[in-house]
Amino acid sequence: MECITAYNDLKLAKKYKYVIFKLSDDNREIAVEHASDSKDWEDFREKLVNATTKSKTGAVGKGPRYAVYDFEYSLASGDGLRNKITFIAWSPDDAGVMVCIPSHALLAKMVYASSKEALKRALNGIATELQANDQDDIEYDTVLKVVSKGLAG
Repeated sequence: MECITAYNDLKLAKKYKYVIFKLSDDNREIAVEHASDSKDWEDFREKLVNATTKSKTGAVGKGPRYAVYDFEYSLASGDGLRNKITFIAWSPDDAGVMVCIPSHALLAKMVYASSKEALKRALNGIATELQANDQDDIEYDTVLKVVSKGLAG
């Protein structure tokens, strides 16, 4: 499975800093949308915030995503660097709110919610999970506080 390969490339081979996953257009499988070795948090964040989903009628709106990020931080105590693989479920409150087809928006969010657990089970070694529904939820400092449990310095 492409998702597990990309995740293992992040976790074991340290080939990627993050991987972003999306549902296929037919909502039947999860695919790798983007994998990168960039350490630029804002680059990663922009990819999530600007993600789009196309409905069956061809309308395009904001879209939910899953992401795995290899988060690195220093402890405030001076006890060195830590790495935590963080699973982010990005489901913006305004995702898929498209005129004329609200049922598709609801369907997309429901499919994402139900497929999240299956993906997480397949990705062994996730240290932290974060549910993000608006842009403030994926600000670097907000995520750092969650991932480090307030111990980052």
